[in-house]
Amino acid sequence: MSDLSQIDRDLINTLQDDLSLDSRPFATVADKLGISEDDVLERTKWLKENGYLTRFGPFFDAAAMGGAFCLCAMAVPEDKFEDVLTKVNAHAEVAHNYERAHRLNMWFVLATETPDGITATADAIERETGITVHCFPKLQEFYIGFRVAA
Repeated sequence: MSDLSQIDRDLINTLQDDLSLDSRPFATVADKLGISEDDVLERTKWLKENGYLTRFGPFFDAAAMGGAFCLCAMAVPEDKFEDVLTKVNAHAEVAHNYERAHRLNMWFVLATETPDGITATADAIERETGITVHCFPKLQEFYIGFRVAA
């Protein structure tokens, strides 16, 4: 990250805060940073395209809207990992997917519109891959307010 300008660092830090709920939230960011709205949009696109931002978008509380989240894991044979990864990630309900050095080497989060959607999606992934999906439902929620200073 040493090749980032101070304004890019300030933009990354600002984008981790709540965006204003108005018709031009990037104009509000631009005003705060003292640059143009177009500059905010162009810099944000550049940061995403160059891997400085891996994800940029809203975070919705699925449970508050009647849906559900569930952490899931699979024990995927190494020689089938890429094929299984492609099949798992093809599901719109898969929010994150991580490889781990463990017997359960694929971990992902399901986010569904209804609680029953967790079971339906996990069952579909099992049918498509032939591998058991272990579901670890949330028992208690903790808000950690994760931020990374640029």
